[in-house]
Amino acid sequence: MKIVTVIPARYDSKRFPGKPLVDIAGKSMIKRVYEKCREVIDNTDLYVATDSQLIYQHCIDNNMNVVMTSSNCLTGTDRIAEFSLKIKADYYINVQGDEPVIDSQDILKIKESILKHPSKIINGYCAIKSEETFRSLTMPKVVFREDERLLYMSRSPIPGNKNDQFNIGFRQVCIYAFPYKSLEDFYKCKAKTRFESQEDIEILRFLELGFDVQMVLLSDTSIPVDTPEDLQKVINYVNKIER
Repeated sequence: MKIVTVIPARYDSKRFPGKPLVDIAGKSMIKRVYEKCREVIDNTDLYVATDSQLIYQHCIDNNMNVVMTSSNCLTGTDRIAEFSLKIKADYYINVQGDEPVIDSQDILKIKESILKHPSKIINGYCAIKSEETFRSLTMPKVVFREDERLLYMSRSPIPGNKNDQFNIGFRQVCIYAFPYKSLEDFYKCKAKTRFESQEDIEILRFLELGFDVQMVLLSDTSIPVDTPEDLQKVINYVNKIER
């Protein structure tokens, strides 16, 4: 089975323009993500997918494999789907370009899950430890079945209760795996589906199209960067561990 890992990277982010190229203790964010992947992925099976000439050139200058995609991709997963038309594989692991301190061992766990759950979409999750994270509207929360198949994902604090208290919660960890056929069906949608659009969470499109999404427990060390405030958290973390 051929498995390719892809890092989608968009320069014109609405919440944080230029995010992939921001400096984190002397390295760009996208380079840090790429290096994390390289800890466990052979370079011949690792790519950045972007629509930005700036990001493309940065990757070339830093010896990172990169493929140009169009600028009209609705989401990062649409970008992976477009990439799959150029680079053929059985499965595509998607590591988000805004996860500069992701645990590389989690990528291996996703890879192992592909073999356990062939033909399913795979996504990571971890426990939420603070009420601040539980209430955060930038952090997708996850609810799933006993067998860890995804029921729903929301930016709202779920699961709720009558007392509106934080008792338990799980958040998405943005490492995915997609079989080629699922990306093909995903890409046929020329607009976001109803709940995907409402929540701004692209994995919901798969649920709405009738696919099973298998959730996999990963570590809780990742710090996704959605805002400049998140970036400062990453910089503080990197400065601490790289002293």
